[in-house]
Amino acid sequence: MYKELLWIFTQLPDDYIVLDTETTGLPDENGSPDIVTLGITVVRNREIAESVEFKTRPQKNISEEAQSIHGITNEQAAEFESFGAQWDQIAEYLKDQLIVIHNASFDWLILLDHIARYGLSMPKIQGVLCSQKAAIPWAQALNLPCSQRGPSLDTLTKVLGVEDLRAETNGIHGAGIDSQQAAQVIEVVRRNGNMDSI
Repeated sequence: MYKELLWIFTQLPDDYIVLDTETTGLPDENGSPDIVTLGITVVRNREIAESVEFKTRPQKNISEEAQSIHGITNEQAAEFESFGAQWDQIAEYLKDQLIVIHNASFDWLILLDHIARYGLSMPKIQGVLCSQKAAIPWAQALNLPCSQRGPSLDTLTKVLGVEDLRAETNGIHGAGIDSQQAAQVIEVVRRNGNMDSI
């Protein structure tokens, strides 16, 4: 049903990466939050080929709310390597890729802020697609819960019958596991867009 509204997902290349971050909190008067973990899931031939998570030492304190979401304390994060020290590894995953992000207006802007802050260079990429925004017309047509940003990853996971990877962590978010979850959801959405009916 309404598969024509999923057209953009059917046009995805067979190879792309999904990126997610967990941070110290939300943007505020002091600017963007810091990245605490950055997850990348590599999709090859429409299948998950690899998933990696980078733990990065933030310069800002992690808010209590953020700690309750991803379960990482300030004491734990103080032991992580700096973002700058890990950038070459991260950049290698991004190079020449289409980057799909569920809520790109948050994660992508924070990543760009870090690149500027640390004086780093972004490798050449194919582009960025926000899977959350792209799913809005379909989600609204089906009367699914939908914020201004679009349907949440949890909503799509449940509606599409995708295995909930967070269930294994009692609902705790993680950039690695969330990028895997998003990749699984995206591929189910792609298949549904190619079907005669949903």
